Amino acid sequence: MAEEEQATVQTNDEQAATTEGKQESAEPKNIVAVEEAGPCKKKVTVEIPEQAIKNATDKQYDTLRKEALVPGFRKGRAPRRLLEKRFGKETAEQIKLKLLIQASDSAIKDNKLDVLGEPSIDHEKIELPETGPLKFDFEVEVRPVIALPPLEGIPLTRTKLEVTDEQIDREFQQLRRLSGVWTPRETGSVQIDDQIIADAVLKAADAEKEEQLDNVEIYVRHNGFIGAVPVEKLDELLVGANAQDVKEISVEVPRTYFREEYRGKRIDIRLTVKDIKWLKPAEIDENFLKRLHVGNEGELRENIRDRLQSRLEQQSRTDMTEQIYKYLLDNTSFNLPLDIVADHSHTLLQRQYGNLLMRGLTREQIEEHMDRLRASSEQQAHKQLQTFFIMDEVAKKLSIEVSEEEINGHIAQSAIQQGQRPERLREQMAREGLLAQFTLQVRESKCIAKLLESAKIAETEPQAQPQAKTDKKPKRKSAKGKAKDKKSEPASEEPKEQRTGSSE
Repeated sequence: MAEEEQATVQTNDEQAATTEGKQESAEPKNIVAVEEAGPCKKKVTVEIPEQAIKNATDKQYDTLRKEALVPGFRKGRAPRRLLEKRFGKETAEQIKLKLLIQASDSAIKDNKLDVLGEPSIDHEKIELPETGPLKFDFEVEVRPVIALPPLEGIPLTRTKLEVTDEQIDREFQQLRRLSGVWTPRETGSVQIDDQIIADAVLKAADAEKEEQLDNVEIYVRHNGFIGAVPVEKLDELLVGANAQDVKEISVEVPRTYFREEYRGKRIDIRLTVKDIKWLKPAEIDENFLKRLHVGNEGELRENIRDRLQSRLEQQSRTDMTEQIYKYLLDNTSFNLPLDIVADHSHTLLQRQYGNLLMRGLTREQIEEHMDRLRASSEQQAHKQLQTFFIMDEVAKKLSIEVSEEEINGHIAQSAIQQGQRPERLREQMAREGLLAQFTLQVRESKCIAKLLESAKIAETEPQAQPQAKTDKKPKRKSAKGKAKDKKSEPASEEPKEQRTGSSE
């Protein structure tokens, strides 16, 4: 008797399923409304008709009947009312999630919303109604609408490229210095840029014992080191000293210094000068020319000229690229998605915070800089995102795309520079999630190259460098004066904000 009842129930269910299948073929449409919700943000309101909910419910239970194992019934034979009793809550949740996903996706697609990220739907606060339609709303960040300025004939200036004999002479002498040797100074006292060999005694304010450093090498510069202790105005202490002279100084080590044993402490230092050395430039002989792979001095100077010319051309292109970015930013006005700016700002801040931790600063010390870092990260994020959206629009307008062959070519070039195999570098970039970023950078470079082709470039004369004032004082004082003229920088400067790629 029970089997006959089951068969009757099953027949009724099958007939209902057939009827419901016909209804499902004419699925009712959702009612969707879209309105502004802020800068680059839309509020989407969706109403799913009761019949659509019923169709989705019937379909879900048809699937469940085929898979569910219910005691007393063969697989696929359990009646729906029993399935609803046993699996009703779980099934209702599944139906609700499917309806929300399908309805939100359709609303975005049908209204052609160019969204950034996924829609924000709090599904836990949405209940599947027993009767009537299901209403819900959500917000999405959308891509900003950008009106680009004219892209042809962008006005740019380029400094006239000219390598002078003076520049070549400076590079030439620098090569000689790089290959030079430290030579004992037979007569005379310490001069700027010398090297001294000294015995040093260091005593921290809170230390019981002195630290003895024997035969330590010290380079006489404006900001230098004695051992691992940073010393400002070191040249003023040492210039003019002679062998066997004793020099004393007390320094306050910055609280941000990376060496914890000296951080934020006063260090008393006593030096005994033992030897004085000066850097003797290399002689221009056969060995010197051979190391530089040239046959004679004239060939070396031509190589230097070519290298300087290439450097100037690269600098000129970099300058014009910055001018293009500035032109686009100055002549384009649009709102940015606030949530995305906040997320990007948070990412930059985390990166800066991590860099400070890696430099050895404690969390307490980093907190001293957090207000400045937060303001800076928000400014950086805003500018980077503006540049990214503008360049993305430029690429669309100029129909610039990047092929797989181009990406592989750029990866191969980078691999050669890094001494790696191209396939290994590509695997590393894919593993670290950098391929998409790399593709955007290549596309951006192509955009800049295209804009440079049609730009109106005005060539300007290089600005004359101001002549250094000569000081008609004794050499010892002029050496000090020269050191003082240099820009003074602290031995351990405060962390600087990093510059990151615009499409990050």
